[in-house]
Amino acid sequence: MGKVSLLSLGCPKNLVDSEKLLKKLKEQGIFYSSNPDESDILIINTCGFIESARKESIEEILKLSKLKGGDKKLVVFGCLAKRYGEELKREIPEIDALWGVGDDDKIVDYCSKIITRPTITGPSEKLTETPYAYLKIAEGCDKKCSYCVIPQIRGKFQSISPDRILEEAETLIQAGKKELILIAQDITEYGADRRDYNLNRLIKDIASLSGDFWIRLLYLYPTSITDELIETIASEKKVCNYVDMPLQHSEKKILELMGRGGSRSYFEKLIAKLRHIIPEVNIRTTLIAGFPQETEDEFSAMVKFVQKIKFDRLGVFTYSKEDGSAAYGLKRQIPKKIKAERFNRLMAVQSAISLEKNMQLIGKSFKALVDEADDNIAIARLYSQAPEIDGVVFIHDRDVKKGDFVNVKIEEAYDYDLKATILK
Repeated sequence: MGKVSLLSLGCPKNLVDSEKLLKKLKEQGIFYSSNPDESDILIINTCGFIESARKESIEEILKLSKLKGGDKKLVVFGCLAKRYGEELKREIPEIDALWGVGDDDKIVDYCSKIITRPTITGPSEKLTETPYAYLKIAEGCDKKCSYCVIPQIRGKFQSISPDRILEEAETLIQAGKKELILIAQDITEYGADRRDYNLNRLIKDIASLSGDFWIRLLYLYPTSITDELIETIASEKKVCNYVDMPLQHSEKKILELMGRGGSRSYFEKLIAKLRHIIPEVNIRTTLIAGFPQETEDEFSAMVKFVQKIKFDRLGVFTYSKEDGSAAYGLKRQIPKKIKAERFNRLMAVQSAISLEKNMQLIGKSFKALVDEADDNIAIARLYSQAPEIDGVVFIHDRDVKKGDFVNVKIEEAYDYDLKATILK
């Protein structure tokens, strides 16, 4: 049979790792199938970032374990496997093999021994069929955020070579991808471990490639955003005027406890500069509610900060107490009920802001990328909407095709989504 199924959980960086693994397996004649029943090996790439992600990973491992039968094998790898490998082996004996992060060659070797008669040629499904693709530009992280264990899991920050990134970018463009999304734990650090090459040069080099495509930047560390980077975003036509910079909080005491840089004043000045130099910029951030020792006054100050700034996009997480993180032992942990209440309050504020901003778009025209098209309805995105985390644009038109760039006029607005018509 020579096939494996693979379930990829967690962040886009995990998805890139999964696709890279499938590419290596394919080179050995082992193909991907979305149907576990016809696969020799069931593989799952796990996430162990926060409690909810760990829970989802364990639930999915247990689901896959029930599909085993005959000689079918279950392989688990990724962040959760690296953090809790021994516990997983002990609690879920159905797991046949387990690896952490960066063990592709070992997994390929294992699969090659299980599948002794690989397929030489034949059709192969793809893990994702989208007009956008994630382009990972670095591994690991050197930041010291007290709530995070990613550096322990993925190691020190290491920029991927520009030649390798540009080669991958060109391959993706030639394959028809219309949006390249640059990702890493912190893309602003790109090139810090290299001579005479940084994120600005990389962006310009990718933008110089032939083709009609967008470039989107995710995960910019706020205190590392330079004037040069802002000018690059503003001047490069292929780069979406979209800045995703996780602030995590607005109050200095909490930011210091988090091991983060910046302050409310610093953030306000940075955002004002971004909006001045890039007038059409959409700013996305994430905030953590209920960090240890966060008082009601500090949380209320963060809410007022959100109301003042009016972020275009905002994601909120409740603090997750991570074993092995510096914040794990902090005193005055916030009860779950209060964390949930603060989460809901913050999201209610943002929902109203989002609706207000969306209403201002009615009657305006934009270029949109069609992610899905079926019968007479299509789902698309504007430059201001990142896939999977932001809202979408609904278009009722039977002639629209997946992967097309189309010009649309916004007709209706909702809390997070929009409705538009095609401009003929």
